Formats: sequence, structure tokens, C-alpha cells
Amino acid sequence: MTTDLRLRQVQLRFRIAASADAAWAALHSPAVLTALYAPLLIVEPLTRADEATLLHSAVRLRLFGLITVGTQLIGAYDEVREHHGETVRILRDSGIPLSGPLASLDVWDHRMAVSALPDGRALWRDRLVFAGPGSALLLPVLWAAWQWRGFRIRRLARGWDRAPQAPRGPGSLSPQRAPRPGRRAWRAGSGRRKPRA
Repeated sequence: MTTDLRLRQVQLRFRIAASADAAWAALHSPAVLTALYAPLLIVEPLTRADEATLLHSAVRLRLFGLITVGTQLIGAYDEVREHHGETVRILRDSGIPLSGPLASLDVWDHRMAVSALPDGRALWRDRLVFAGPGSALLLPVLWAAWQWRGFRIRRLARGWDRAPQAPRGPGSLSPQRAPRPGRRAWRAGSGRRKPRA
């Protein structure tokens, strides 16, 4: 079977009622990650060792918390880029779905970026690039999921500046990608698995 490597994407771009620092802290919060898709989809770690952080872990996805719809490996790392004099902080997840309908995808590259606006708010950019045999069928599903995601981000962001923020040292904002535990046989940085036979 020939693997469909046509890249498809869903993306969001909007302002949020939170500062860039608060948005960046929220991006690294397991509580925020699990709240983004609730109550439609519940994200839970597969092991107790993964409970502290979901950014380098395997998670189970449950529809309404009842029906398991798949598992996914999250392998996230930080990047910082300068764009037209603007500092953009990026959390990039090049993990891959392990089971369920999304496991038909060979490419999974999810980038979430925040940058400061002059009025003290933040600009949020959220893009998922994916490909694989099931990508055409999954495109409308993922598009709908991203609209829900955008709605939840806007709503949750109103309280992020009031939430306690864990200190993040300079090392977490390195422009070089950090090593990602649990890497499998996909090309570094592309989220791409080996083509299927």
C-alpha cells in the first residue's frame, strides 16, 4: 500500500485575554491540556509516572470520559524564534498517535505559538500539520476539534494571569530542540514515521 504523504493542516490565529507569559505557562500545564478538550474528550496519562507532565508521555483519549478512542505519544519541546523583531515562543509536539483512528497518520506536527501584543494581551497561533492514509477522512474531524479547541482556549485564557505560574528557567527557552524521550522511527522534527510497506 502506498502511503499518502500529502500534507494537510488545520490552524488557528487569534488574540487572547491573557499575557504572553501567562499563555506560555498555560501551554506547559497538564491541567490546561486536559481542560482544552473537556468534556468531549478526556486526556489521561497511561502511567502514574506521566502524571506530573503530559508533555513527554503517552496518554489515553476517552470520549466523554467513557469510551477509549485511542492512545497518543506526546513528545513536546520549546523553541524561541525572532520574527520581524518579535519574539515568538513555540511549543512543538512531534509525537504520534499510537492507536485508534488517528493511528492511520504517518505525520503529526503540532505547533502552538504565543507572542506579546502592545496592549499586554497575547497572540495565539495553533497549527497542526498531518498526513497519512486516513488524512482526507480525518480532516473535517480535526477541523471541528480545532474549532472547539479555539473556543476553549479563549474561554480558559481569561483566568491564566490569575493562576500561579511555575518558574521556567532560561534553559526551557532554548532555540535548539530538546531531546525527546520515547522517540520512535520517524524523521526528527517532522513527526513522520517510516513509510508503510
